[in-house]
Amino acid sequence: MLSLESLKQIDVELAKYPADCRRSAIMSALRIAQTELGWLSTDTIEFVASYIKIPATQALEVATFYGMYNLKPVGKYKLAVCTNLPCALRGGVATAEYLLGKLNIAKLGGTSADGKFTVVEAECLGACGDAPVLLVNNHKMCSFMSPEAIDKKLAELI
Repeated sequence: MLSLESLKQIDVELAKYPADCRRSAIMSALRIAQTELGWLSTDTIEFVASYIKIPATQALEVATFYGMYNLKPVGKYKLAVCTNLPCALRGGVATAEYLLGKLNIAKLGGTSADGKFTVVEAECLGACGDAPVLLVNNHKMCSFMSPEAIDKKLAELI
């Protein structure tokens, strides 16, 4: 299900922990699988759990708890917008609405018709002072996302 390269990367993560603590590598292993496949199907999560030798339910608990894991296919660019209260007070909700309108996406969690962008609501990105904030593909934090800043970021991604 995963390439030999991904399995080797998971083995590197497993080597960081004692044999009786293999489940400690589950977050990294799921990230590696998602990087290769783009999202985590139930079958993929179960495969990773089996490879690590932990119960599938433990891997599912992790994958469904954290927002960084994609449990359905997403666009090439996943744009997560924080809309929690501190960010909402500083324009987080308006930022999400602007993105949805700009990309012609009906609702949060949706993907643009060309498959390039998925806009999701983030629970908290830990950057309230920089709000509104946007996280691109779980890796690139973008701060102070005014409509102009959003337009510039989208132009960079297209």
